[in-house]
Amino acid sequence: MEEYTVSIDAPAEHLQNLFGSHDAYIKKIEDDFHVTIVNRDGAVRLSGDQNGVAKASHVVRELLALSERGNTLEEQNVNYAIEMESENEDGVLLEIDEDCICHTINGKPIKPKTLGQKQYVDAIRDHMIVFGLGPAGTGKTYLAMAMAITAFKNNEVGRIILTRPAIEAGEKLGFLPGDLQSKVDPYLRPLYDALYQIMGAESFAKNMEKGLIEVAPLAYMRGRTLDNAYIILDEAQNTTPAQMKMFLTRIGFGSKVVVTGDASQKDLMPGTTSGLDIAVKVLSKIDDIAFCKLTSRDVVRHPLVQKIVRAYEAYEAGEKKRSESKSRSRNYERGKK
Repeated sequence: MEEYTVSIDAPAEHLQNLFGSHDAYIKKIEDDFHVTIVNRDGAVRLSGDQNGVAKASHVVRELLALSERGNTLEEQNVNYAIEMESENEDGVLLEIDEDCICHTINGKPIKPKTLGQKQYVDAIRDHMIVFGLGPAGTGKTYLAMAMAITAFKNNEVGRIILTRPAIEAGEKLGFLPGDLQSKVDPYLRPLYDALYQIMGAESFAKNMEKGLIEVAPLAYMRGRTLDNAYIILDEAQNTTPAQMKMFLTRIGFGSKVVVTGDASQKDLMPGTTSGLDIAVKVLSKIDDIAFCKLTSRDVVRHPLVQKIVRAYEAYEAGEKKRSESKSRSRNYERGKK
């Protein structure tokens, strides 16, 4: 087979970003497309079979363009660029990168990193109520928080209300010391962490004192009407149907709501129906309510998290299939009797 070669000009200041630590990113591209990539005199040279070189060169050009826009490339960017190219979705990363929601207190831009995340952010912009559904690490809560803080800073809403059910994750922690706020704070810590990173501790504390930002357990929402507010319900898979109905009927004029949850990580008592599952069935045909289903492809934490999520998805699918097969067998045996 004749070897095919392509040369791509690469500014020296972007080579380290492109190649990664110990050339890890380039080795990943080489392995996936079965090509050889070397740096020669300010150019990246790719060689191998024509199809592999064509695909790899698309990925390299896309990653270079990301770097030239000021992005620090991460393993997730490389993996996603390769995945999109394998599915003939060339140029998706650059399109997604154009959407900057806001910046953290340290000046780092917050952007969607996958097509699923981009669709999620667009749905939040365009709908009054959005359900963000998907596994851990897909940015459901973090992106919703970034959108809420941006709307608050732009005076689109008068306050931010963050809430989640105060349910222990499969553990019995016993009685917690301190006043009521101290008792519920551990359950709300992930929301505080995101606020500190995006808004800064000082700004958050000032707005919290004024009552413009509220972080509270879901039980505190009963009996209220929430006007002109950006409301995020996190860990919604741990709500009961009654809690979910109570929450959704609190919404007033000028408000926007994001509900996030992962149906595979319920901490409810065995046999208890999740309010999130019921809401998806009941509300799916109502206008101005959007349902965004993120998948393992949208995981933006450490790449190992994506592999863990996929492994559990495969296991749970297998268990469901085996359970259905046993059920059919039992029904067949009963029919014979």
